[in-house]
Amino acid sequence: MTNDPANIAALLRTLIIYAVCVVLAIIIGVLMTNPLTYSSLGFVGVMCAVLFLPILLRWHHPLMIICWNAPVSCFFLKGDPKLFLVMIALSFTVSIVERALNQRHFLSVPQVTWPLIMMIVVVVITAKLTGGIGLKAFGSDVYGGKKYVFLGMAIVGYFALVARPIPPEKARRYVTLFFLVGAISFIGDFYSILPGFFHPLFWLIPPSVFTASGTFEVGTTRLVNTGWAAVAVTSALIAAYGLRGIFLSGKLWRPAVFFICIVLVGFGGFRSALVLVGSTVILQFFLEGLHRTRLALVFIIGSLACAAALVPLAPKLPYTFQRTLAFLPRSLVHLSPAARMEAESSLQWRIDMWDALLPQIPRHLLLGKGYAISMEDAQLMGNDTTFQSIDASQQSLALSGDYHNGPLSVILPFGLWGVIAFGWFLIASNWVMYRNFRYGDPSLQTLNTFLFTTYIIATMDFLFLFGSLADGMAGFAGVLGLSVCINRGVCRIPAQVASSKLPVNIRFGNVRSRPRPALQNKTTGSQPL
Repeated sequence: MTNDPANIAALLRTLIIYAVCVVLAIIIGVLMTNPLTYSSLGFVGVMCAVLFLPILLRWHHPLMIICWNAPVSCFFLKGDPKLFLVMIALSFTVSIVERALNQRHFLSVPQVTWPLIMMIVVVVITAKLTGGIGLKAFGSDVYGGKKYVFLGMAIVGYFALVARPIPPEKARRYVTLFFLVGAISFIGDFYSILPGFFHPLFWLIPPSVFTASGTFEVGTTRLVNTGWAAVAVTSALIAAYGLRGIFLSGKLWRPAVFFICIVLVGFGGFRSALVLVGSTVILQFFLEGLHRTRLALVFIIGSLACAAALVPLAPKLPYTFQRTLAFLPRSLVHLSPAARMEAESSLQWRIDMWDALLPQIPRHLLLGKGYAISMEDAQLMGNDTTFQSIDASQQSLALSGDYHNGPLSVILPFGLWGVIAFGWFLIASNWVMYRNFRYGDPSLQTLNTFLFTTYIIATMDFLFLFGSLADGMAGFAGVLGLSVCINRGVCRIPAQVASSKLPVNIRFGNVRSRPRPALQNKTTGSQPL
């Protein structure tokens, strides 16, 4: 039997595998004597990537969707990139290879593709003419490349999402996980109170800036990650069940979790978080047609009761809750002077920064200033008369492009051409979201309604509350890409309805409406699955 060629071949394979494993074990053992160098971490990362390759080739698309909002940093890579950036790059690469080998076509939405291509061209030309793309982590003398990476990868992420459709039976699961994974960010608020053996966890999930110093007092310390984690859970609930499924299903755990999350938002101390949740609920309420049901009366009575209870209780609430409510007028709610003053000063320095930046717009109208920051600019920051009217913290924000203002974050870095490209993208993408909401498959109505609501609120937030092109583009691309994936493109008006020239009623959940004929997908013309 020992002379059997099959046995000899199997023995040789075993010996080769054993030899390779021994060599790798020795190399990894030597590297682990100094485990925190980039060479050691890089080698281990490459080995893990090789082992992860079969899973990546099979599940790269759903893994990218799940990791999209994950607050995880890849500390073992140069520059500590976010996990979703790495997954976008891997998934897009695999999709391109699959496209070349299997002739698998991406979902085509030319209404969105062309403005995104224009944005890429504008960004590349602007970067080329304004100092290039510099990354401090790689030793460059020009900073600001991180914003180029976030913006460019967000656009690439949209194309990675639309590389393949999402099966209808998996749509709710994917969309729910897309939002829910953001809830793990709450871990970053507990750095100062967790035992030391948990600290390696914070290499993956960085601690909050408010708790990293060691201070932790519930109600006083701003637990910003907890607040945004509550927003993520609220979004996942509405995406999965809709407001109708939360409050009219008879399952008490759904409204209980929903109201607990509303309370947890107050621990973050962010006014914008409460405004976003409230506006999302209101718009979702009307788009689902719940204003025509008995829930409308309950909603009105509940809102009035909360407002009546809030007036006497507001001054007694914890500090972070009072800061969250500071957007309410003084005449309506009385808050502690400290909370009101901090909120108003935060708004005032934004206004001062915007006033200081407005004179720069004409200079950068034809050629934006880009994101590049030279070392000389950083050293001379504050000597420019443009920034002398604001304090040092605002000077650094203005110089780095963190304007806390959506329109300024477009026109100053990329000029008029950036405004045209991004404005075109916003109009086209909102049109796509509306078509999928109105004419999508009835089985996907809850998902399409929430995605449309989220996109409208995100657009309003970008334009009027707190916007940043580099950071916010990933949110736009993610929600838009999900809508395209679950609807297999852009839904069109059914041919039978269009030919009859009769008005088409919007279908709101269980509200009765005129029956509609089967819908067609714009890209394929086939019946949706």
